[in-house]
Amino acid sequence: MSLPFVVAPSSLRKALCAAAAAGALCGATLAAPPQRGGTLTIVGAEPPALVSLTNTTVGVRDISAKVTEGLLGFDDQFNPRPLLATAWTVSADGKRYSFRLRPGVKWHDGQPFSSADVAYSIQELKRANPRGRTSLAGVERVETPDPLTAVMVLSAPAPYLLRALAAAESPIVPKHVYERGEAAAAQNANAPVGTGPFRFKQWVRGSHVELERNPDYWDRGKPYLDRVIFRFSADAAAIAAALETGASDFSTSVSLADVVRLQNHPRLHAEAQPSAYLNNIAVVEFNLKNEFFGHPQVRKAVAHAIDLSLLNKVAYHQFAQPLGSPVPPTLLPFHDPGLKPYKHDAAAANALLDAAGFKRGPDGKRFAATIDYFPTPTLKQVAEYVKAALARVGIHLTVRSQDLGVFVQRIYAKREFDLTVNGLGTLFDPTVGVQRLYASKDAGKGIPWI
Repeated sequence: MSLPFVVAPSSLRKALCAAAAAGALCGATLAAPPQRGGTLTIVGAEPPALVSLTNTTVGVRDISAKVTEGLLGFDDQFNPRPLLATAWTVSADGKRYSFRLRPGVKWHDGQPFSSADVAYSIQELKRANPRGRTSLAGVERVETPDPLTAVMVLSAPAPYLLRALAAAESPIVPKHVYERGEAAAAQNANAPVGTGPFRFKQWVRGSHVELERNPDYWDRGKPYLDRVIFRFSADAAAIAAALETGASDFSTSVSLADVVRLQNHPRLHAEAQPSAYLNNIAVVEFNLKNEFFGHPQVRKAVAHAIDLSLLNKVAYHQFAQPLGSPVPPTLLPFHDPGLKPYKHDAAAANALLDAAGFKRGPDGKRFAATIDYFPTPTLKQVAEYVKAALARVGIHLTVRSQDLGVFVQRIYAKREFDLTVNGLGTLFDPTVGVQRLYASKDAGKGIPWI
């Protein structure tokens, strides 16, 4: 069970870049005619894989979408546009989606792209993708009447389906590589073969990933850049320094404190915009089998103990917004503004804990627990704040740090935790982003977490 408390800044299109080097990437305010050639250097945390087939963390998606492609692309308002599919139709009953595929497209290894790759990819996304298990759940089969036609047959209408077919969300992968078995699939996650504008060149672990221009890209003349290099750093100060010194051109991994500090830097441009696609929220997650947090009164007490306005100021530099539900205001058709957050009320929190039978001991403590957090600087700050807030009502927390792989295994595979601070994508439709988190039928070990 989770307690949504803020629209997280990761739900903002939060970019900091060198204006001279990558202006067009930072929005219309810096738009300029494209120039051919050059290298774009991006700095951020090292991802666990390079293809978002089975892992949808932001770092994976950022690289995957440069190498692989989806059936559709999207404009700034998330209206679909052609990509690997040049045209599409939807049957009157909403249960058949027919896609005409782009001719002449080749994989980076020279093999031709076809409808067989689409059918295979949709099958694998439905089976193994953290979000595809929900967004593609209604796809019964993919028919391939010819190499350039793919037809998705659904068990029921899914109005959100087209929006789920973006490159970062639902990459189309080469069947001829993956069908060779798990070893080949694992290799492709580390040295991917795609149809995209950039080809994989190398991954130097702990240092960088290098992509090079695909000279055979189907969109002739593109891309304009010769190379894209993703340099890795998990240290917020190092990321900011790389931008300040010119060692990096662009980042979406800048700490909020550094965004505030650097937004007036003469050679940098910063912007933050709501993301109508990810719609991320920050949450406190409870292990309901925990002897303390299994009690509804204790969870409600935690909600009252947290001062969301103060948290927004301390950890989010006023970039966030307190929430009363897991459906944020950026999901306009579905958001209910009448649902308000719990009020900060320490007296109410103490009363609830007393009523639940967890009285203060001689040292003022009621019980002790461990709080984990998704490993980002901001969520670490949130965890430290929650620790301080709960200490004031007698709950003693120990903050536990770990890397992303350990966090995912501990929280979502083994369920060995008390409570966590996490960021979750509610995505472009509640059926995809919210239902998977709260519907009882979706509960289970290893549930998708982002």
